[in-house]
Amino acid sequence: MTESAKKLKEMVKESDYIVFFGGAGVSTESGIPDFRSTDGLYHQQYKYPPETILSHTFYESKPEEFFRFYRAKLLAPHAKPNAAHVKLAELERQGKLKAVVTQNIDGLHQAAGSREVMELHGSVHRNYCENCGKFYDLDFMLHAEGVPRCASCGGRVKPDVVLYEEGLDVETMERAIRYISEADMLIIGGTSLNVYPAAGLIRYYRGDKLVLINKAAVAADLNADLVITDPIGETLAQI
Repeated sequence: MTESAKKLKEMVKESDYIVFFGGAGVSTESGIPDFRSTDGLYHQQYKYPPETILSHTFYESKPEEFFRFYRAKLLAPHAKPNAAHVKLAELERQGKLKAVVTQNIDGLHQAAGSREVMELHGSVHRNYCENCGKFYDLDFMLHAEGVPRCASCGGRVKPDVVLYEEGLDVETMERAIRYISEADMLIIGGTSLNVYPAAGLIRYYRGDKLVLINKAAVAADLNADLVITDPIGETLAQI
């Protein structure tokens, strides 16, 4: 066990209200590419930049192109939870971890057994008809061709994910703020803290055990009590 992992284990042992705040780096060990790493989506070449395709304006004006990209690059139906997801679910069962606040849309925290999960940017597992509100699952979206249409009314089916230009769900944000503000330990993992308003949530933390686990440098000037630059799954598996 590394020295940093030993320190992390001791901090977890001393805490009883841990909150985990995670980003794309949590899921890269499950084979889901992040957006901003060297080999992430933002560094690949497409007809339009990913930020443009994943905007509300683009979704409305070029839905066929949007759904082509969405199915090809954002859906990973065969991805499985990794060691990080598994350990966090275990800590929740032990009563140590109170909540997971995630920027990810893949549902892997729930697949690993986590119950109290705030999905700031939505989930690929939820899709709704924009006309009648009928619910559709991930399997429907995977097998629909072109622009997905509701079987009941023919309306367009939209993924319940937050696109650029769209606001985050207020209730989800409020719950995340409440958990973070009450935490005695906050673990930030797999995020460069570049995406706002989600990244701004960490400012509500008032405790004295702030841990940062991320392979790359983080944009925010965090006064973290422990910084670990090893892979997050590998790190959490040791505690």
